[in-house]
Amino acid sequence: MNNHNIAVVGCGRWGRNYVRNFAEFEALHTVCDLKSAPLKAIHRQYPDVNIKKQFNEVLLDKEIKGVVVVTPPATHYSLVKSALKAGKDVLVEKPLALRVEEGESLVELATRQGCILMVGDIFCYHPAVVKLKEIIQAGDLGKIYYIYSNRLNLGQFRTEENNISRFAQQDISVIPALLDDTPVFLSVRGGNCVQPGIGNIMITALEFTSGVQAHFFANYLHPDDEEKLLIMGDRGVAVFDNRTTNSKLILCENAVSWVNKAPFPLSSNQRVVEVIAEEPLRRECQDFLECIEHRNMPRTDGQHGLQELRILDACQRSLQEGGKTILLGSEEPAFYVHETSLIDKHCSIGRGTKIWHFCHLMPGVTIGERCILGQNTFVGRGVSIGNNVKIQNNVSVYEGVVIEDDVFCGPSCVFTHIINPRAHIPRRDKFLSTLVKRGATIGANSTILGGLTIGKFAFIGAGAVVTRDVPDYALVHGNPARFQGWRCQCSEELSFNEKGEARCSTCAFEYRQYKSDTGVVVRPSGEQS
Repeated sequence: MNNHNIAVVGCGRWGRNYVRNFAEFEALHTVCDLKSAPLKAIHRQYPDVNIKKQFNEVLLDKEIKGVVVVTPPATHYSLVKSALKAGKDVLVEKPLALRVEEGESLVELATRQGCILMVGDIFCYHPAVVKLKEIIQAGDLGKIYYIYSNRLNLGQFRTEENNISRFAQQDISVIPALLDDTPVFLSVRGGNCVQPGIGNIMITALEFTSGVQAHFFANYLHPDDEEKLLIMGDRGVAVFDNRTTNSKLILCENAVSWVNKAPFPLSSNQRVVEVIAEEPLRRECQDFLECIEHRNMPRTDGQHGLQELRILDACQRSLQEGGKTILLGSEEPAFYVHETSLIDKHCSIGRGTKIWHFCHLMPGVTIGERCILGQNTFVGRGVSIGNNVKIQNNVSVYEGVVIEDDVFCGPSCVFTHIINPRAHIPRRDKFLSTLVKRGATIGANSTILGGLTIGKFAFIGAGAVVTRDVPDYALVHGNPARFQGWRCQCSEELSFNEKGEARCSTCAFEYRQYKSDTGVVVRPSGEQS
């Protein structure tokens, strides 16, 4: 397999493992990373490998056939999209993207381009999991009734994520693959024992089309380090223990007898199933190379990654709604509007959006999915609001405003659309357009003058009067609002070194500063200026 030219993009802790494996297959052509230090280390170890700092150089290199993306999840969509458009086969470490819509777009693009799209999911390549699927398919467990997963750990406390995206993600990808089945509905409940709003203990319940029921239990606060998977059928039980060095897979034959549809425990014959000792990541890399050569579909293809995104999205919605059962693929009530609110004609409201007391939407308003409009919110004619936007009480969003996804509008903030209003002079033709980009936060009681652009993940302090454009990731406050520093997309303060680099102390996301015609701009590492 030495005729495949592979580029690994991102050579951090996990990316170096991809570099090592593809080098051992004699398929490594290029390593790309924004940082000089890891590239120098790679060059010392693999002097014949090309070193690049710009992703565009990878895309333009016609010798490169496959691109492996091992960068922060927030960059996956843009990097994979660019690679597919350049005609490259792509292996992207999970998740495929952050949003279901992005995942759908990538799968469709790969099909249109005739490219391989594979999601890095080493658990699906674990020799014990592969053997377990063979056992299920051979009927050694009989009809499958129940699956239980237990993941315990006393590790680093998370401040920005629930363990849906960390522990449960493996089960959500592996169990459907083992069963060759999809969940019908699910529910998730979590406990916040350390930090409010951050789930440290979580249990997920699923039921599949075949009737199989599954429970996944994850606990950050447990003193033991345990990772077990149990699959129960009417002819036996299989137990996969990923934390043991030996006996990873045990088969308990004739563990249960079924009489009149009631289970009775029996003394079972336990045997250790022999499992090949091979690195799962090596198997994954080998599959990618073979798919490039033979144009086969990988075990964890784009559809696999897309299904995982859909299940994770449903899990998150269930968790946010207190454990509500979510029916996957069904038409739930599209949105909620309180009876005291007024929705004018020709408005479009997305799935999962909630509009509370005494709100008024003028004609032609468009609101995306999973938004919340607090009490007494006014939205002007033709306003466009994206997905997952949170608008607190007493907010006025006047005509001409466009709000992108994931924006937070604090209580009583106001968007204006006329610079020189007079009650006796009509000026509808003078309305100014305002754009609030993705992820921005607008503090309580702040005022945004018309005709401005609020950048991505910008942070407007409470009570600010914004009179000029706000750059991406910038913090401004005061009257008039002035620049006060830079903020990470998780909202923590960023401190840049002399090289113009910053790493968030909370979420470890990395950024770079660039010079432009309008001054200094900030971009996530890996994103072009």
